[in-house]
Amino acid sequence: MGRDSIDMRLLGDWQRDLPLVPRPFAVLAAHLETGEADVINRLKGLCQSGAVSRVGGVARPNVIGASTLAAMAATDLQVEEIAAVIGEEPGVNHSYLRENKLNLWFVATGPDRDHVKQTLARISKRTAQRVFDFRLERSYHIDLGFPLDGRGAKYCGAIDAPTRCATFEPRQGDAPLIQALTHGLPLAPEPFRLIAEGLGRSETSVIARLAQLRAAEVIMRVGVIVRHRALGWRSNAMVVWDVSPDGIDRAGTALAAIPGINLCYRRTRFEGDWPYNLYCLVHAKARGDALKIITQASEAARLTECPRQILFSSRCFKQTGAMLTVPKEAA
Repeated sequence: MGRDSIDMRLLGDWQRDLPLVPRPFAVLAAHLETGEADVINRLKGLCQSGAVSRVGGVARPNVIGASTLAAMAATDLQVEEIAAVIGEEPGVNHSYLRENKLNLWFVATGPDRDHVKQTLARISKRTAQRVFDFRLERSYHIDLGFPLDGRGAKYCGAIDAPTRCATFEPRQGDAPLIQALTHGLPLAPEPFRLIAEGLGRSETSVIARLAQLRAAEVIMRVGVIVRHRALGWRSNAMVVWDVSPDGIDRAGTALAAIPGINLCYRRTRFEGDWPYNLYCLVHAKARGDALKIITQASEAARLTECPRQILFSSRCFKQTGAMLTVPKEAA
């Protein structure tokens, strides 16, 4: 069944800036000229169809909790088995098969760096394979939503290294609150009241603190979290470059500002094994479109002479919110 204009507006217009008010879906309904119950039912349907992962929040990496990008090499016969081991780890929130000898890529998250390291160590031990830990060194562009019209970074403007986060002081209770948001809001008329009850807090305090966390850029966005592959954006590539230390910040900043670049980071390199240190993601509906964006971006950022690899994703194994707190039953 096709999606009507209200569904498309929910998917495209409300990926960020979900109102932090007692009845947020009523506000959406007023904008969409429909009813609150209709908005909630539509969002439930979009979640059930796989078009939407959740309605909730995205936290800035490594401010509350820790995360890293990791990768492994698996033969065709090993892919399913190793991917299953990776997916069983509750801290793994994204896992993809990519076209490369280093073909299984995933994001490991946890309440702290030690937890992330332990996750990688368990995966390595269980699979008897090396796990590469590509730690984040600098963010040039952070995800603030997925533009369905292909505008890429211009959709929201590139976000450089944390600004307000530099003076952010976490409070007791921030981690479980953000964790509830990354799990997803209850699709009910008063979602923040339900979250507050689960945390033993008042609705007023929850909404006020979420507003502060969003203003501090600790929570980068609150809204509809879409699954791009389910929406037809299936030609998706991670591009990596080997850039000299004296030129990488210039290149990363330039790359982040180019339309079509959805994420852009500097990460740890492994000399002799994986020399690449500048990463970006490109999403497109066709491979040719993705390659065109990559070519244009390489030229604009003056990266054409830098060694490069393009890793198209061929399968998504897992996509969930980040782990910021350890579940009580696993503590």
